[in-house]
Amino acid sequence: MLRVLVAGLGSMGRSHALAYHRHPGFEIVGLVNRSVPRLPDELATYPVMSDFASALRDTRPDLVSINTYSDTHADYAVMALEQGAHVFIEKPLATTVADAERVVAAARASSRKLVVGYILRHHPSWIGFIAEARRLGGPYVFRMNLNQQSSGPSWLAHKALMQTTSPIVDCGVHYVDVMCQITDAKAVEVRGMGVRLSGEIAPDMYNYGHFQVLFDDGSVGWYEAGWGPMISETAFFVKDVMSPNGAVSIVMDAGAKSDSLETHTMTDTIKVHRAALGPDGTFAAPDLLTSMEGEPGHDALCAREQAYVHRAITEDLDLTRHMQDAVESLRICIAADESVRTGKPVKL
Repeated sequence: MLRVLVAGLGSMGRSHALAYHRHPGFEIVGLVNRSVPRLPDELATYPVMSDFASALRDTRPDLVSINTYSDTHADYAVMALEQGAHVFIEKPLATTVADAERVVAAARASSRKLVVGYILRHHPSWIGFIAEARRLGGPYVFRMNLNQQSSGPSWLAHKALMQTTSPIVDCGVHYVDVMCQITDAKAVEVRGMGVRLSGEIAPDMYNYGHFQVLFDDGSVGWYEAGWGPMISETAFFVKDVMSPNGAVSIVMDAGAKSDSLETHTMTDTIKVHRAALGPDGTFAAPDLLTSMEGEPGHDALCAREQAYVHRAITEDLDLTRHMQDAVESLRICIAADESVRTGKPVKL
């Protein structure tokens, strides 16, 4: 039985805590949150502490689950690893590449496991999407975005996130990771742009951003992310990959809403288009549409993710590539943020 301390009880932290609660291989020894959280009944009996360092010292967990704001990720992770705990950490791994590398170095030095919360890696539909794209062969064009029209509590949460992390970094690491899994090429240049569309965020922050990334195999991609009440719901969710041999796309339900946690991971339908033409000049094969009906919801995906964490620890899985990929996707998104702020392309 792995004893778990869960830090951060926002939407992701609660979902992960429920996954630990329901998994027979985990035992929650404490929850950490700076304010008094509203918890589902299943979690109501666990002790809640406000200070991470003292909770870590007092509970001596086998695993620490870090789901706090990004600016605390690196320090909390290193603290836990140096005490001898394994770490699950929500994305992004850190707010700087140097801090991300510091966390990975601490994991290696302590011989503890470090799993980063790239939930799409555990989603059967996204695994299928990546496999279909790889079968097409490169070079690739990646077109991806995740815009969120937020209001009320969601806008408050986005404003809190933007105290330390821009939208293109916070969610961008997911989709850059998808690009990198498909192409296996090295990113060589990033070009970014952003706009501050709200007076409610810091003067040096932007709530809409867009960047392009160039890979050394000739592949190119763009990613777009915007948060706030002014964000359009037109084409807010684009997940599309093109190659000389065709295209693979995620086609969303027309009724999906951008400000929904379920929308961030759902796929609905995967469409595969083949570019080959027949003798008469028409397409040689019809587009293939695969329904993703019955795919796991958000909490079920968190359960899959934490089951992987359990396997990584108990089966001593080699996470070298996993950690490298987490740093690389962050490196690309941090370069995009730098490009936004300087107005210049960033060579990698």
